[in-house]
Amino acid sequence: MTRQISSAKKNQIKLVIQPEAERMTERVIEPPLHPTWSNIEREFSLLVGLEDVKEMIKHIVAWSIINQKRSDIGLSADHHALHMLFRGNPGTGKTTVARIMAKQLCELNILSKGHLIEVERADLVGEYIGHTANKTRELIKKSMGGILFIDEAYSLARGGEKDFGREAIDTLVKHMEDKKDDFILILAGYGNEMDAFMRLNPGLRGRFPHVVTFPDYSVEELMEITKKFCREKEFTLTSAATDRITVYLRKAIHNKHSSAKDNGRFVRNTIEAIIRAQAVRLLKHGLFTRQDLMMLTEKDVMEGLKEKD
Repeated sequence: MTRQISSAKKNQIKLVIQPEAERMTERVIEPPLHPTWSNIEREFSLLVGLEDVKEMIKHIVAWSIINQKRSDIGLSADHHALHMLFRGNPGTGKTTVARIMAKQLCELNILSKGHLIEVERADLVGEYIGHTANKTRELIKKSMGGILFIDEAYSLARGGEKDFGREAIDTLVKHMEDKKDDFILILAGYGNEMDAFMRLNPGLRGRFPHVVTFPDYSVEELMEITKKFCREKEFTLTSAATDRITVYLRKAIHNKHSSAKDNGRFVRNTIEAIIRAQAVRLLKHGLFTRQDLMMLTEKDVMEGLKEKD
């Protein structure tokens, strides 16, 4: 609290008491965030886990923004290839992250369209000499302005020297350099298989400066995905149902024969089986209130898991 003394009438002193909150203070105003940076942070906040993946992608986006700022004021601006290699098990968010990237890089005018073309070996490899190159070039043409995402890319190297998959690789390598200004290639697949694929063709490694590893989800993260999926589909889990699913997931991820390595995909399939079991229960008992239609019980979980397994 500040006190100010001022003169008033003769022989009188006027004391003015000024509350601390009213004092003039110097405020530090943070500059607004770049819209693309804000957008990607918002999009990533909706994804469960993947903290290291998010951080690496944000570094790429940050570099792209700053590089443009340098160019705008006449400083030297480098062109870095943005082709990437995504390694990890199914259901770990590889396609989702690629789709977010395409959208945000379009906002930065690094990509002119920002779409994602997702393909696999059968879409690239033809049945006779020359056919593969034509199919691959056509897909690259469709991908211009966006991202060409090749899932299970290691399958292109299977079949030996005479396999047409090698022709697809050669065609991709050529266009990665020729069309790098408006085309990004992402090769994705299981970690070990992608590592072996890179060793088969050492020339590829240098063309993918960004290698992003997508880890498997923990039990806690799988449960978070479960609850998120239920909220989006307007279902609610009883506490007993939640406990039952948690136990099931914990056992599943430690079972090497389980399909739990499908991560988010495994969770989606599990919940869909539980929802089908709920539908049977509701029809049998004629339960159609709003609460009935939304509630997933422990019995639904047990019956759904029987069907799934």
